[in-house]
Amino acid sequence: MADLRQLPLDLGHRSAMGEADFLVAPGNADAVAWLDAWPDWPAPALVLYGPPGCGKSHLAQVWRARSRAPLLGPEDLVPAEVPHLLGPTRTAVIDRTHEVSGDAARERALLHLYNLTKEAGGQLLLLAHYAPVNWTLRLPDLRSRLVAAPAVGMAAPDDALLMAVLVKLFDDRQVRVGEDVIAWLMTHTERSFDGARRTVALLDRAALAAKKPITVAFCRQVLEPKDKPAQG
Repeated sequence: MADLRQLPLDLGHRSAMGEADFLVAPGNADAVAWLDAWPDWPAPALVLYGPPGCGKSHLAQVWRARSRAPLLGPEDLVPAEVPHLLGPTRTAVIDRTHEVSGDAARERALLHLYNLTKEAGGQLLLLAHYAPVNWTLRLPDLRSRLVAAPAVGMAAPDDALLMAVLVKLFDDRQVRVGEDVIAWLMTHTERSFDGARRTVALLDRAALAAKKPITVAFCRQVLEPKDKPAQG
């Protein structure tokens, strides 16, 4: 069993958004390979899609650090602003890109941005919950371009990856926990990177406040509801 000793002071923790901090697994290996291949992409846009918490945002941050791409959302896609959206390397990341579907102005802006990026020899990284073929885009020209773009799916973390992520998140916070804690959290944590981050952050804050080590008993105290519904 790992040492349960915890540092007595809250020394902060790293954001774990660096390239070396990303854990490669079968569910994200293709996406990592595509980003590693930048800038030699065969099209002006690459789509990363998958469920919330699968690691799209983390990979996008890794790519942004290399490409100096600005991070945009659907709300930033305003036709008049398109000429100013690309970063210094003619790149940009657009989060929740599927949300432009059905919004005429945002669809026009995205089409304009795509064309501008292509003319400039740049690249767009588009993040979405599902592949462009399933978006309800109304502009035929935009749909044809995005459906033809490389689209790489990412899966929610499997058991091995989620366990490694939990260990890494505690390590980032300079907190040591036992293997029994990790095993317990595997069945009591939302199965996503975001869920794991929230759980570890909550436990770390609670342990610092209580000045206690993070044990299975402490995890139960913090994470399980105090009043369970009556049975029968």
